[in-house]
Amino acid sequence: MQSLLGILLIIGCVFGGYMIHGGEMNVIWQPTELLIIVGAGVGAIVLGNPRHVLTEMWHQVRKVALRKKPDEEFQRQLLLLMYELLQTAAGGLKALDAHVEAPQESELFKRYPLILAEKKLLNFIVDNFRLMAMGKINAHELEGVLDQEIDSIHEEMTQPAKSLGKIGEAMPGFGILAAVLGIVMTMSVVAQGAGTGEIAERVGAAMVGTFIGIFMCYGLLDPISNMMKQLVSEELQALETVKVVLVTHVAGKPPLLAIDAGRRLVQLNLKPSFARLEGWIDKLQNPDAAPAGGPRG
Repeated sequence: MQSLLGILLIIGCVFGGYMIHGGEMNVIWQPTELLIIVGAGVGAIVLGNPRHVLTEMWHQVRKVALRKKPDEEFQRQLLLLMYELLQTAAGGLKALDAHVEAPQESELFKRYPLILAEKKLLNFIVDNFRLMAMGKINAHELEGVLDQEIDSIHEEMTQPAKSLGKIGEAMPGFGILAAVLGIVMTMSVVAQGAGTGEIAERVGAAMVGTFIGIFMCYGLLDPISNMMKQLVSEELQALETVKVVLVTHVAGKPPLLAIDAGRRLVQLNLKPSFARLEGWIDKLQNPDAAPAGGPRG
């Protein structure tokens, strides 16, 4: 909804101001200019990126359009899932095999559908519980391994936003390209003895290409690219939370303290208080008990 509102504000203010100033929309509507500019932009994206980057770019643009981002319920499910996994691991890491080997079929994981829906986060969780189960690893070694993995994921997930941002920067150039082609066509009709009115109309149509390129750069692609970067940062925050929980657990801290260490990395507007976290865990352990925990802080 917020993304749609932003787009409507941009379009409304730009074209509304143009019309208030006396402009006519039929002058702006130049389908061939749009074809040249948008087609060149899409072609450059396809040419300059491998398939997996294009796929990730599509997913991220959809998330921007749908404004799909982690919320308080997502944070609750993530923290409680990690708590249950740590509690299960207390009986021996081998007890986790039934869950981490097939998370989609695990009754434990099925209680947390928002986490199951996030493929990258789910893989990160199960892969690193497998790593812990494979042999003895100390907290320092585990932290180094997880930092490297998160850096690799960050680089891969930010590539679509970088690529889209570069294409956004190129859009004014594509606009100039369309404008130049329009001027070339105008010169051809000048050579044929066209009247002043037709020449002026063709020059105006050619200049629309420059406007479209600049508008798409600063009005659409640059803001979308920026939003994609923010969404990636929010997704990586969940990975950082899991990392801190695992490292704290391997350092020998009890599950509650390990989960609290992860809670501290949740972004401020979604971070639950420690009392609220305790209330969630109490309710998990005693479903029939009265709700506990203070307000979210």
